[in-house]
Amino acid sequence: MSHKLPILLLSSALALALSSASAQTAVEQVGVTQISTTLNQIATPGIKVPSVITPAAPQTGGADSASSSTASLLNLPVSAPTPAYTAALNTAQQSIQTGNYRQAQTQFEALVAQDYQNPQAHFGLGLALFALADLQGARFEFGQLSSLNPTGFEGPYNLGVVAARQGQSAEALTQFTKAAELARGKVTVAVMRQILEALAGEQARKSDYAALVVTLSEMVKNEPTDLDLPYRQAQALALGGQGTLALPVLYALRQKVPGNTDAALLTANIYASQNLPDRAIRELDSAVQPAPDGSARARLLLRKAELLAASGKARDAVLAAQDAVSADSRNAAAQAGLGALRYARSDRAGALNAWKAAVALDPKNGLYLANQAVVELALGQNSQAAADAKRAASLSSDNVSVARAQFVLGVASYRRKNYAAARSALVSSGLKVPSAETSLWLGLSSYALKDYGGAVTALQDSLKLQPSAATQLSLGSALISAGRYSDAEAVLRPLVVANPRNAEAWYQLGLSRRALGRETEAAASFRTAANLGNVRARSALK
Repeated sequence: MSHKLPILLLSSALALALSSASAQTAVEQVGVTQISTTLNQIATPGIKVPSVITPAAPQTGGADSASSSTASLLNLPVSAPTPAYTAALNTAQQSIQTGNYRQAQTQFEALVAQDYQNPQAHFGLGLALFALADLQGARFEFGQLSSLNPTGFEGPYNLGVVAARQGQSAEALTQFTKAAELARGKVTVAVMRQILEALAGEQARKSDYAALVVTLSEMVKNEPTDLDLPYRQAQALALGGQGTLALPVLYALRQKVPGNTDAALLTANIYASQNLPDRAIRELDSAVQPAPDGSARARLLLRKAELLAASGKARDAVLAAQDAVSADSRNAAAQAGLGALRYARSDRAGALNAWKAAVALDPKNGLYLANQAVVELALGQNSQAAADAKRAASLSSDNVSVARAQFVLGVASYRRKNYAAARSALVSSGLKVPSAETSLWLGLSSYALKDYGGAVTALQDSLKLQPSAATQLSLGSALISAGRYSDAEAVLRPLVVANPRNAEAWYQLGLSRRALGRETEAAASFRTAANLGNVRARSALK
């Protein structure tokens, strides 16, 4: 028998092995939810952009305190500024305050030329250059300020600001640390807060949570009435793996402010991270009543729904999400969460309604719209799914949203027999976010285009990402079409061993063996398939 015959027989055999009905299962498995199953959902403390510290106005008519108390760069005598020099400093500083930075630059450069040893002139010139985005020039002037006034915090602090603006985090951290050391006990609480905020920002950026805890603890000590600080301290403790140490801080904060939703959520997340989801849920329940408004209650209830879903309590999770929507019907995230949970329970119609509500509330959210398109695809609404997916791709910039939209476009195109468009969309989707489902449909599209090598590669990728008997059967069929009969037999043989009643696998195995010229073994495979009800196997025996 010619080796071409098995490939011709596959026109119907592979249609069954790679049927759209089988692929429908893959669509149903596509996750539309962004509800995380990670229990330890703790946000990183906010990084506040530092701003430069400006100098105090010089005292009219007297010796400038910074000038008279500092070392000289060139060991030259530091003279007290004259009244005329002090007046010129005031005028230049007024130019800074009114936003006339170019004029201030000219004025401060003249003051530097007149008395290079005066720190205030370098300070003002650095500020003017910083405002004009001349960061290199500002760095130089603040460096001169630090040399002229080595005991002052202003030089290191502003050098840190410049370094942070230039993306030099390590240098910024060094300078802010030095500024804090120099400022302690010498400045107002407000100024110390500004310095410590800058230091905390760089520590958070570096994920040095142990150091961040120390900095925030100092801020708490300095400002005990600022109740945002102990919450941030608890965040840093939790992120640093010391969640149990954060609990007493959080409970104390919640006693002062029972409706502090962030503190309640963080408390629950810490218990969840300790594998105590029931305790976490009770904490959330206790925080619902004192929550300040419906939006806060919705956040608590949605987190409860997430924890219930992660614990396998799908029905209770849906009910909690419904409560979240009832608490705040304008909360798009709550509607989206409800849609995801309903979809997970195969309530596609309910899921679609929820996702449509989420999209209506947040029409520019590409991920919501992409998820809506996935549900429409699962419901067989191919044209609407494609239209929504195309719009979602245009709205989004993140890989997850765009990949999901392109996946929907690919599957919808395949169903409409536009296989070239399907392959193009699925390739783009897989490059952004690889998934077994995307590779499976890419295999289907490639096979329909008679690109059997491409089909084999895509199906192999799908099998690596998510082992599946159906995908393995499809790979065996594609290998036969590609003329790789030995490889096909090696893929198909384990299927019939694992499931001796898999009629299609026996039939495909028979095709591969016949193509290899092993007619006796092929006939045995066909007889087994025929006895299991495979009609094509009966024809192959004739």
